[in-house]
Amino acid sequence: MRADVAQPFLLAAKGVLEQELGGDVGRGQVKIERGDFEAGEVTAVVGVTGALSGAVMYRMSEATALAIVGRMMGQKFGELDALARSGVGELGNVISGRAGVLLEKAGIRTDIAPPMLIVGRGGLMSSLDIPRLLVPLQTSAGAIDLQIALKQGS
Repeated sequence: MRADVAQPFLLAAKGVLEQELGGDVGRGQVKIERGDFEAGEVTAVVGVTGALSGAVMYRMSEATALAIVGRMMGQKFGELDALARSGVGELGNVISGRAGVLLEKAGIRTDIAPPMLIVGRGGLMSSLDIPRLLVPLQTSAGAIDLQIALKQGS
């Protein structure tokens, strides 16, 4: 995956998470994966179309999801209810939207689809023939795996 495609998502994720949670966001070892992978306890999926096509996924534990949306919304969540799920989806939406703005400034026009949420560990996911760039992020609320599976659009 080209660095000019991945970098806007990394910058957007770091910026949004630092703004919402306070503190620094650390980054683990970046790697490229292919084939099937397991959904996390909570995985937000945002589709991308335009000059790029594919999806960006935000995979995390339920505890991390609850901590993030609790801080975003200023209230404590004991379960992943409809409001908490909406908050996780919105997190994916905001990060992907900011990345889209950065891509457009670089001359790469994309659109994003409304986020989808997969809840429950163990589901098998696949980016089919699109390799995924896996970027582990560490926040004060827990770990998030940012997975970018994008290719040149048609």
